[in-house]
Amino acid sequence: MTTTRTLHQIVATTDVHSTLGNAASFLTHLHALRPTSLVVDCGDFFEGSGYYRLAHGTIERDILLKLYDVLAPGNHGWTHHFDPGLHRLTVCANAVHANTGDALFRRLHIADVGGRRVGVTAVIGLQAFGSIPADQRADHRVTDPVQALREVMLAHHHEVESWILLSHSGFDEDLKLAAACPFLDVIFAGHCHSDQHGPVHVGDTLVVKGGELADGYAIAVPVGGGWGAGTTHFPDQTPVAVPAELADIMARLDGVGNQLTTVLGPVLKTYQHQLTTVLGPVLKTYQHQPPDRHRLLVDLAERLRSALGIDAVILNETALRPIALGDTLTLGDLLAIEPFGNQLLHARIPEHFRSDPYGLLAHLTEQAGPLVHAPDPLPDGITTVLTTDYLADTYLAGRTHAAGLLLGQAIKHVLTAPPQGDTR
Repeated sequence: MTTTRTLHQIVATTDVHSTLGNAASFLTHLHALRPTSLVVDCGDFFEGSGYYRLAHGTIERDILLKLYDVLAPGNHGWTHHFDPGLHRLTVCANAVHANTGDALFRRLHIADVGGRRVGVTAVIGLQAFGSIPADQRADHRVTDPVQALREVMLAHHHEVESWILLSHSGFDEDLKLAAACPFLDVIFAGHCHSDQHGPVHVGDTLVVKGGELADGYAIAVPVGGGWGAGTTHFPDQTPVAVPAELADIMARLDGVGNQLTTVLGPVLKTYQHQLTTVLGPVLKTYQHQPPDRHRLLVDLAERLRSALGIDAVILNETALRPIALGDTLTLGDLLAIEPFGNQLLHARIPEHFRSDPYGLLAHLTEQAGPLVHAPDPLPDGITTVLTTDYLADTYLAGRTHAAGLLLGQAIKHVLTAPPQGDTR
C-alpha cells in the first residue's frame, strides 16, 4: 500500500483458526479499519476449518499479507510464520534457535499510533509452544516470557513511549505477565479459548482479548496519558460489495466454500472396514445444535474401546469444534467439527504414570485441556492407550502403531443415523 496511513488505534484479532465462513464481512471490515488502524493478530490464524484443510493455508497467508501489519506466532500454523512474507510481519521476543540462541523473529515493531511512538512485541507461552508438533519445533525453543520482555524493554526504552504485547499464552497467563511487567500498557491476549475478554486492569496494564474464530476483535486507543481498550464483533451481514483488493481472495474462498457444502457419499474405501455405516441423516439427538463435545467424545470413546477390544481410550476435547448441525452431515460440517485431521493411534504411557492413572490424567488435562477417557476410572498398570496423534506425540511416550482411522471418520460414524432396522 503506497498511501500514507495516519494511525489512531490498534485493532487485534486472535485465534481465527481459518474460520472464513463469514469472510466477506470479516475482511471488508478489516479493510475499512486499516487506513487508521494498526492491524495485528495474536496467533493461531491458521488451522481449524475446512478452508485450511482444502487450501492448505494459502488463502490465510494472502489475507495476512494484505490486511495485517504485525503478527504473533501461535502453536497452530507455526511453520507458516517462516514463509518469507509472513516472517517479515511476525514479531516474538522469546522464540530462539535451539543451538545458537538467535532470535527466530524480529523482537519489536515500532509504529506511530495516536501521536505516540508505540513498541509492539509478542510472546508465545511455554504451554502453547509445547503443543506445537515436535518435528515442527525441533530446532527451536522458547525462553521465559517475562525475562524476554524485560530484555526488549531495556534495549529499546529510549525509542518507545508505549508498550503493546501480543500474547499467545492464555488470558490467565497474561494477567500474570501484566503483574510481572508493569511497563506494558496493553496486552492483547490469545490462545485461551475461554469466555474471558476483559478489559481487565492489572495496575496500569490493560489485558483484553477479541472474539475468537473471526467473531470479533479488540481495540486499544491512546487516551490522555494512558490507554483505553475494548472489544466488538464483526458485522453479521454480508456487505454489498467486496473491495477490489480482496476480490481474488473472495473468489478463492467461494470456490473452497462450494467444495465444503458438497454432501458426502460413501465412506472412504480406506476406512470402510472400520466404518460400515454410510453417511446419512444426523442422529436426532445431534440435529439443529452444536454437538456437546464432551458427550460426543464419551460416546465415541466407549464405542472405540468396545469395537477394538482395547484397554483404554483418552481423547482431548480441544480436538473438536462445536459447530451447529442440520439434518444431514456435509463435508464442510465434518471438517469444521474436526478441523485438525487427527489420527487415532496407540501410544505408550510414560513409565512413571503407568501405576498412577490419576497423575496421568492431571498432567494431560493441565497441558491439553479437558479430556474424555474410557473406562472411567482408568485401570492401573495399562501400558498403552488409544488416543490422538497430537496427545501421543506431544505429551505421551510416542506411538506404537496407527489404528488406521482418522478421528473425523470416527466422529462421522457417531453423528450419522444408523442403518434402517438398527435401533441403537
